[in-house]
Amino acid sequence: MRVSNHLGLIYHDEDLDALTTKLLGIMDLPAQMRKPRWYKNNWSEKDVAVITYANSIVQEGELPLRTLNRFLHSRLHKELSWVHILPFFPFSSDDGFAVIDYVRVNESFGNWDHIYETSGHFKVMADLVINHCSGMSLWFEQFRQDKPPGNGYFLEVDPDTDTSLVVRPRTSPLLREVQTLDGLKYIWCTFSHDQPDLNFRNPDVLAEMVGIIRFYLDRGIRVLRLDAVAFLWKEQGTNCLNLPQTHEVVRLLRTLMEYYCPGSVLITETNIPNRENLSYFGNANEAHLIYNFSFPPLMLHALVTGNCHALKNWMMSMPPARNGTTFFNFMASHDGIGLRPLEGLVAEEELNHLLGHMEDNGGRISWRSLGDGTSRPYEINISLFDALKGTLKNPDDGWQEDRFICAHTVMLSIEGLPAFYIHSLFATTNDYEKFANTNNNRAINRHNWNLGNLEEVLDKDTHHRRIFNRLKKLIGMRRKQRAFHPNATMFTLHIGDAVFAYWRQTADREQSIFCLNNITDRDQEVLLSSLNLVLTDNWYDLISGTAIEEGQTSLNLSPYQSVWLTNICC
Repeated sequence: MRVSNHLGLIYHDEDLDALTTKLLGIMDLPAQMRKPRWYKNNWSEKDVAVITYANSIVQEGELPLRTLNRFLHSRLHKELSWVHILPFFPFSSDDGFAVIDYVRVNESFGNWDHIYETSGHFKVMADLVINHCSGMSLWFEQFRQDKPPGNGYFLEVDPDTDTSLVVRPRTSPLLREVQTLDGLKYIWCTFSHDQPDLNFRNPDVLAEMVGIIRFYLDRGIRVLRLDAVAFLWKEQGTNCLNLPQTHEVVRLLRTLMEYYCPGSVLITETNIPNRENLSYFGNANEAHLIYNFSFPPLMLHALVTGNCHALKNWMMSMPPARNGTTFFNFMASHDGIGLRPLEGLVAEEELNHLLGHMEDNGGRISWRSLGDGTSRPYEINISLFDALKGTLKNPDDGWQEDRFICAHTVMLSIEGLPAFYIHSLFATTNDYEKFANTNNNRAINRHNWNLGNLEEVLDKDTHHRRIFNRLKKLIGMRRKQRAFHPNATMFTLHIGDAVFAYWRQTADREQSIFCLNNITDRDQEVLLSSLNLVLTDNWYDLISGTAIEEGQTSLNLSPYQSVWLTNICC
């Protein structure tokens, strides 16, 4: 049985038969069952996601999940098919990622009926915060009181242990002192002292998480995001990142999900260098989707420098995703713009110029600790709209809106499933007030819109309305193109560093789309001979609606203009 095989690679000193029986019982799976369909693409070109907090949009007198449901249904039901609702559970810190109770909905947001209502219109993605929980959880209180099951759920570490090799995304001390009934203990905390790591060496912790997965699936959730999963397994003498046991846990969870709920999807969130991130596809048997973490900082770098050389080199190095897997593409998220995925892709001097420019645009820089006691930049905290205000050479050049649209036009047309952070749809600017009130760098890009104010700016002649309507139009076009299927063929085109270009084609070769994106503030000419167009076909730009005329030899691209040149007019 696949489950037993996975467990054998994770636990060497456990009764594997008993543990297998336990997990199958939790998932209510028989020992012998029909195999699910492997390598199936549970997505299409019609799928577009939004990433949002439960309370990104609020209205007085109404629970936020209800407000969110109404807004999405009234304003975006034709454009979106997936909705990632960031942690909506009771929490103590980190805007939801310090979970107090995994099976309750935060009463200030709503209840499970609201989640189920959303799942009736969209495919809902929820977070399984798998690496750690809240220091205020029942499990951690049981640990303090030396009571089961929590007394075995956390990692106790000798304070003299050498942890200098451990890779972390924060600057706080790794170990937290905790006074328990059994005396003073030191607990492993990768992220913060309010987020103690769970001890997956204890198979009861794994079983607990499997039960939570079934609970979510039973409530209409069809996509599970494994938060910070790369840090899951700890092994003394290693960097405790991406260890073999971690990958095997991901394979196990995918197996259980596919047998219990065919069509459900597992996505890994691993904000790490590109090669390590790609490893979470496994042999098409781990994550169905992985966050495409290198894309946002590389696209940002290309647009503010006017040079796509690094972006193009990265794209050429990316392997096509196998059937049953694809990339989760995003330009912005609730976190900052990660910098670890740039390692080895952008020179240090260029990175420093980028960071300085982001600070000039009102952004903040968050740091991580290295084993030698030094720190390195970890992420840029800024709203994407403000991040794209200008270029390194011209900080306020008047092309902000077009530059912003260009970034998302690329996101909509490259290989993978596109996901919009809800604040990108609205072109929300930096929230300095929330940042000042929380002293949390990430709060600058986590604005809470009042529904009335939001609808007012979307109905008046504002940059919010212009961006919202332009993005909706682009999404509508994308959803009609089979060549934009997340797994359709993609090749990088070489027509200089001022135009980021690539070619998409359907598996049956019926439709081709040449995607040309001027990432500079100057007009750019593209020779049609460089595209090798099939001259017997008629070619149209989907975005502008113009056709290539007989005898035409070139295209002129205005600053930040994108062209989707296709042989099928849709």
